[in-house]
Amino acid sequence: MTTIAERLGEQIGLKQACAALRVPRSRLYRARQPKEQPTTRPQPAAALSSDEREQVRQTLNSERFADKAPRQVYASLLDEGAYLCHWRTMYRVLARHDEVRERRNLLTHPTYHKPELLATAPNQVWSWDITKLRGPVKWTYFYLYVLLDIYSRYVVGWMIAERETAALAQELVETTCTRQGIAREQLILHADNGGPMRAKSLALLLDDLGVSASHSRPHTSDDNPFSEAQFKTLKYHPGYPDRFGSIQVVRAWARPFFDWYNEEHYHTGLKLFTPASVHHGQAQAICQQRQTVMNAAYAAHPERFSKGLPVVAAPPKEVWINPPSNTNLP
Repeated sequence: MTTIAERLGEQIGLKQACAALRVPRSRLYRARQPKEQPTTRPQPAAALSSDEREQVRQTLNSERFADKAPRQVYASLLDEGAYLCHWRTMYRVLARHDEVRERRNLLTHPTYHKPELLATAPNQVWSWDITKLRGPVKWTYFYLYVLLDIYSRYVVGWMIAERETAALAQELVETTCTRQGIAREQLILHADNGGPMRAKSLALLLDDLGVSASHSRPHTSDDNPFSEAQFKTLKYHPGYPDRFGSIQVVRAWARPFFDWYNEEHYHTGLKLFTPASVHHGQAQAICQQRQTVMNAAYAAHPERFSKGLPVVAAPPKEVWINPPSNTNLP
């Protein structure tokens, strides 16, 4: 643009050319000035030599001083009658090597692979967890154990206890597997990394039952989303109290809640089918019945359906915990 302004300025004058092209004249004048070549700053006479800088760096990174700040190293060396350089110079030496940071050899966490679990039918993958329910006074709790089928969202087993132990978890898992008729190598049981979930006694029980164990990555609640969502539904239920007076009160409240959740709750993740209808294989018949209703409604008033005959959505055929990134899910 400055070149065009100069050419036009030769014809109509520089001021008018810059005004016409909306180019500041100062830019034009600055472009005409010769560019100064960068100069190399001379080495100060008092600067450390390369050998001295390397000695400072090795001292700072030594096993003795690797966990200390340069100021601390500076003071320690002075007390011992040694002086390498000022602590500000120590910082500059470290900065030159990008070492103004943690210099110790720290332990690194292992790489945890995210669990990738697929369920295409009930009783293939269960998710389980334990949540606290507040007791009658502060710092008192009751513990709710819940086993959830991720395909149907059906609560296959639950228990309320006054403590959180692996023995109670074993009892619940074994009883529920028997009630659901789980065969060997049929089921994957997924949980987080809590004490009862990682207990050796539970692992031995699962091995005896032929059930595969799966665990979330540490500090990753998204690896157990179905149990977390079910607990949220429970605690946001209109009838959920702020506190429970006793364990008998908790159990009396929980029984009708889980009956409602399994048999009457139209689950949004199931396209508004109940967990029981999906778990017991009734979803297809219900879907056909709903479609019949929609067909009649469309035949009576087709003008009310701008997109044509509505199709009733069926529950998902595949349910994942962490679907692979290269998988195209419906």
